[in-house]
Amino acid sequence: MTVAVHGGRLRRSGRRPAPDGSEPAGLRTEREVQAAYDLYGGELLGFASRALDDRQLAEDVVQEAFVSAWRSPRGFEAHRGSLRTWLFAITRNGIVDALRRRRVRWGPGGSSWDDLSEPPAVLDPVDQLLEQIQLAEALRRLSPDHREAVVGVHYGGRTCAELAHELGVPASTMRSRLYYGMRTLRMVLEENGWLAS
Repeated sequence: MTVAVHGGRLRRSGRRPAPDGSEPAGLRTEREVQAAYDLYGGELLGFASRALDDRQLAEDVVQEAFVSAWRSPRGFEAHRGSLRTWLFAITRNGIVDALRRRRVRWGPGGSSWDDLSEPPAVLDPVDQLLEQIQLAEALRRLSPDHREAVVGVHYGGRTCAELAHELGVPASTMRSRLYYGMRTLRMVLEENGWLAS
């Protein structure tokens, strides 16, 4: 499904994404919005649907995320992360708002404004997915050697010595790569506000 922007609303159109699947530079034009929707709309809809367990509400949240991104294109800063990550963050905020509205309407406290203070526990999987996306984006910014060390040791469950042996490098080199890789990863996460400093 593709979209077109008309009067602040997204509509389906017959256009297809760029054949190379490249990410648009931003969301300043209707064509960029369409390209971004073609690339990420389905993924964002799945993300919202799982969190909200309501397809129609999820469609509304995703549409509002694209409209919001289109109206505020300066919010996207390519040096801080990908357009995909930015759209996921906007969608996540929309999900939080939708869950809060739902909770106020039908939640345990009826229509008490106190219900707005904490988002429901349902957000845990949403937050986990967003954190995974942000971590993947941060890992892409590491050099291949540093990324290999961080992923191999912290996510692959191997020791520095095991990974060094597999790759045919000294263990001290692997420890150094791991140290500098983790340091850079932390800096990227903090720079982007994805990790409390």
